[in-house]
Amino acid sequence: MPADGTSKSIVPIDVQVDWRRVSKIVTRTAALAAAIPVAAGAAVMALDKIRGQRYPLDATFPTAPPATTPIDDTQATVYTYGADLFEAMLEAIEQAKHTVFLETYIWKGDETGERFKEAISDAARRGVQVYVIFDGFANLVVPPSFFVMPPQVHVLRFPVLRPGILTLNVRHSGRDHRKILVVDDETAFVGGYNIGALYATQWRDTHLRLQGPAAWELRNAFVDFWNRWRGSKHPVLRDQGAEHWQPALRAARNAPSELVFPIRGIYLDAIDRATSHIYITQAYFIPDRDILDALLAAAQRGVDVRVLVPERSNHALADWLARGRYTKLLRGGVRIMLYQGAMVHAKTATIDGRWSTVGTANIDRLSLTGNYEINLEIVDEGLADQLEDVFRMDESNARELTYEQWAGRSPLNKVAERLLEPLEPLL
Repeated sequence: MPADGTSKSIVPIDVQVDWRRVSKIVTRTAALAAAIPVAAGAAVMALDKIRGQRYPLDATFPTAPPATTPIDDTQATVYTYGADLFEAMLEAIEQAKHTVFLETYIWKGDETGERFKEAISDAARRGVQVYVIFDGFANLVVPPSFFVMPPQVHVLRFPVLRPGILTLNVRHSGRDHRKILVVDDETAFVGGYNIGALYATQWRDTHLRLQGPAAWELRNAFVDFWNRWRGSKHPVLRDQGAEHWQPALRAARNAPSELVFPIRGIYLDAIDRATSHIYITQAYFIPDRDILDALLAAAQRGVDVRVLVPERSNHALADWLARGRYTKLLRGGVRIMLYQGAMVHAKTATIDGRWSTVGTANIDRLSLTGNYEINLEIVDEGLADQLEDVFRMDESNARELTYEQWAGRSPLNKVAERLLEPLEPLL
């Protein structure tokens, strides 16, 4: 109130907000925020391509001959060299009498791919029932004519376009990342190897062959997937039960369309049980918070935790996103082994000399909560001992990354790691 005692009315100021302008600012800010990691990712991939041309992943690496161990009534054979594996797979197809089920993520149209195509075509022509599944998107670079098979071969191409990719709807966006071969319901193969000449000699991977009753695990996985995704032109495969129960060896199958992801669960359960050591080999290692915390908790209680990954893989973005975990892992006592000069693509782990897994799933979002995957979970000391020997063999071709070395990386690398973090949901 004024000093003279008179009252003065307050006139409100009419403030008008230009919401259209505000909306434009917000939209542009969001677009810029999204563009920064995308641009950083593109730059990383471009630089890595140049580096890959100068330093290709073609160095020689140690391998071991196929080794077999019994698991109850099943013979399990570990393969660490693609050429050995492919010969065993082709021999099984050539000796097939009743059925061949072949499922793969990548099937190159090169000389190795042609050998597999010829083998299944010959099997079909001699009366064997042949069923083939391949991922359409992963094979876009392969001429469509390569996948023209004899009419006796039943072929299912997993769709190239999945509509859920645009909305990140996991039920409708996962790829078929599995690699399975089952012959006559008696011999079955699973692991990280795709089909192609590159994988025969230049990549270090791991596959497992089962001969005996446990082959049912992989047969059943193939049949369920085929019947779920077959078209009207495809026959229904008979879903037969298991006459022999083998609790020491089970298949865990991720099925995004049903939101079923047991592979992540078997890892978490096994890591939580560890009291002695955990040896993990991964092509792309981007653990989520729960797996990261479980590994750190294991290291804190005195478990020897080692993770072996390629120092440089065939996917630059995956490498950079994986490095975003290194600080916490190294500070927490987890040892990181960097494979040298070649691509290690195996998806294996062994814990306490008793529990093991071999399969197709990487420890990243795409594999554990996105793609169709399959891993065998095996509780057997003999197989664990074999896989520990393989891990030590791979360690002989790796260098250990220390925390001091990692902390001394360039500031530019640290900035790039932070800029790329928003791209993690894509991998």
